[in-house]
Amino acid sequence: HGKSTEVDIAFYDTAAYHDHLHRARNEARHRPIALLDNATSLLQNAITLVAMAAILLPYGILIPLALLFSSLPAIYVVARHAVREHEWGRRSSEAQRRSSYLSWMMTSEHAAAEMRLFDLGTRFRTDHNVLQARLRSARLLLVAQQGWGDFLASLTAFLVAAGCLGWMGWQAATGMATLGDLVLFYQAFNQGQRLMRTLLANVGQIYYNTLFLGNLFEFLDLKASVKNPLVATPLPLANAAPESETNAVGLTVKFEAVTFDYPGTTSRALDGLDLEFPACKITAIVGANGAGKSTLVKLLCRFYDPQSGRVLLGGVDVRHISLESLRRRVTVLFQEPVRYQATVAENISPNTAFECAATDRERNAAKAAGADTFIHDLPHGMETQLGRWFSDGVELSGGQWQRVALARAFAREASVIVLDEPTSAMDSWAEADWLRRLRTVVQGRTAIIITHRFTTAMQADVIHVMNNGKIIESGSHSELLHKGGSYATSWNAQMRAERNVAGVVA
Repeated sequence: HGKSTEVDIAFYDTAAYHDHLHRARNEARHRPIALLDNATSLLQNAITLVAMAAILLPYGILIPLALLFSSLPAIYVVARHAVREHEWGRRSSEAQRRSSYLSWMMTSEHAAAEMRLFDLGTRFRTDHNVLQARLRSARLLLVAQQGWGDFLASLTAFLVAAGCLGWMGWQAATGMATLGDLVLFYQAFNQGQRLMRTLLANVGQIYYNTLFLGNLFEFLDLKASVKNPLVATPLPLANAAPESETNAVGLTVKFEAVTFDYPGTTSRALDGLDLEFPACKITAIVGANGAGKSTLVKLLCRFYDPQSGRVLLGGVDVRHISLESLRRRVTVLFQEPVRYQATVAENISPNTAFECAATDRERNAAKAAGADTFIHDLPHGMETQLGRWFSDGVELSGGQWQRVALARAFAREASVIVLDEPTSAMDSWAEADWLRRLRTVVQGRTAIIITHRFTTAMQADVIHVMNNGKIIESGSHSELLHKGGSYATSWNAQMRAERNVAGVVA
């Protein structure tokens, strides 16, 4: 869990990382306990086996050696099966993950509506069954191979035992040993073989579990490329503006010749971008999907590092700032915020102690986000459990969840507040109410708004139009309309569409 929350977000962009995680997560829970059990059994059986060998030794040094020889084929079979099982586990990681994904889609609330509307159940069940059949066939082949190996190993052990017992019988027949010796020999040799089989099973399980436990350590050895600097540069400190309701002060954000592309892609998300967000101002970024708007957030928070160029916060390269300090000074409403299955207060401040009572900070943040009105109507107010996963949970609408996420962004007294599509799930009434209070809420802080809605962008001091990883237009709302460029064209098209709709309704 520690490693999963520390590795670069870039790891999530590769299937190989998900394979690593799948193998580590599947094995980490039970392999260490299994190793302890195997080691304990190994010690216990080894002690007993030594005692059996001591009983057999008076009959000749070759008898204990024959006992060992009879077990050598079993050692090979156990080791070979462990290696094959391990290799199969690595090869089938993606198929197992896909099978788990299909199962999750059929059983989770996440896809329940579309499963029924588009009648996807049959298709997903079929795909799941096909994958499971392939995995089962491969597993049965491994079992069959092990079965034949066990049979041959057992046959070898039987022949060696028969030979030793035949020799001992001949000794008894010629008077060189008594019937009591024969019975003792039989019992000791038979018990020795049983112990050898158990001992080898223990050794095989230890080897088998060690191979799979290697998956865990392979995962733990993954190295992050986004690291804290050896010597961190402190961010500038200053007092907040007198009219600000927080203790934070806005800092300038600047992108200098930044070029970036996501791992495994060939297209540029940002291409030599130069852009500045003035301190204590509201700046909006608009543009088509895929223009690179959300990438700005990821680079500012240093989830990724650019291939070239610099991202500056308060004049300091973010790579020279400690990750903790950087992320404490930036707060973000992400485009797809998390819906925590927790209380309202814990959703607003998810890093507080479990079942901690709401404070004025959470209440003020909820008010700033316009969430206080519906929170007041919930059964237990700020202490109401949200989501349906746990008892007494209450489900919110999409717009209400978004306002809770907005409150989470406002609750941090950060210097820079980034809002990625902050009103996308709100109705027009909620959006209008929130926009009226936006400037007061972000007073004294640097605000960056990423949006497709012109009504939201209009609230900004400066609007930048982005396309293909570059800024193509900048200015205020009125200035951009006067220029008659891409922004004006989109604005006029939207206005015409609204007038046409209004005319049809009239």
